[in-house]
Amino acid sequence: MNLRDLKYILAVAETRHFGRAAERCFVSQPTLSGQIKKLEDELGVTIFERTNRSVEVTPIGHDILSHARLLMEQADAIEQVARAHQDPLAGPLRIGAIPTLSPYLMPLILMPLKQRYPQLRLVLFEEITDSLLRRLDQHELDGALLATPVNDHPDLDSIALFDEPFWLAHPRGHPLYDKDQITEADLENIELLLLSEGHCLTHQVMDVCRLADRQRAGDMADLRAASLETLLQLVGAGFGCTLVPALAIRGGWMTDSGIIARPLELDDAFRRISLVFRRSFPRRSALEAVIEVIRGQLPNTVRPVASP
Repeated sequence: MNLRDLKYILAVAETRHFGRAAERCFVSQPTLSGQIKKLEDELGVTIFERTNRSVEVTPIGHDILSHARLLMEQADAIEQVARAHQDPLAGPLRIGAIPTLSPYLMPLILMPLKQRYPQLRLVLFEEITDSLLRRLDQHELDGALLATPVNDHPDLDSIALFDEPFWLAHPRGHPLYDKDQITEADLENIELLLLSEGHCLTHQVMDVCRLADRQRAGDMADLRAASLETLLQLVGAGFGCTLVPALAIRGGWMTDSGIIARPLELDDAFRRISLVFRRSFPRRSALEAVIEVIRGQLPNTVRPVASP
């Protein structure tokens, strides 16, 4: 068994296809298939259940793959340690971010990060929270910018970066337009639009608006949007109201969109953004460099969390 064998089985597990895995590893399919069969014979177990239509990982295969990912990360860490001897902040850093944060935060930090750490190459992924956590667990990401705590993940650690208040977005001409201050009672009576299931923002907005304590009703109760941009288009078209994170207030939709954005003077109307990473990740200094740049570029619409 060697690192090449581990690379092969990880490629098959990720693609669920021997041909595509061989292309990813730059070898022929017979070479890859033969080497995996040799590894299975050596271990005395079946890692993949093969049929003419699919490739599935066996239960013992899942256990073997978990160890393989750890070994490949440690092998990568050896290379990184060697490179770090010359430059501790060189090479790729794979960072994920949730879709309701990435379009608004990344434009603020990418150029400052490049200017300050020119040898650090940020590789970005934008997915919902569950997908990012899965990628972290499978060592496909080095860190993730999330808005939900990870206390129930013993292998993960996190550093809080900032608290992002929610703003109310409503159409022009809405009854709340003439109110000087939006109260909790106002939120309980509005026609609220939400993102589709899977977005952590949906549950956070429901908590702020106490939707868990009351049944959703009205013509728009079943209307869900796949992205924050779509949600705001619906608000601008007069379909209802929604809550948006403060960084999104800087977006282009604020201009001639038919939307009024209002701050909320409520104690719990915010979400906490943290950088989440595996405790075993060896390049902590690279993550700290990203954190330093993020904190230095935050606008005054959010509240930085003090360093521990």
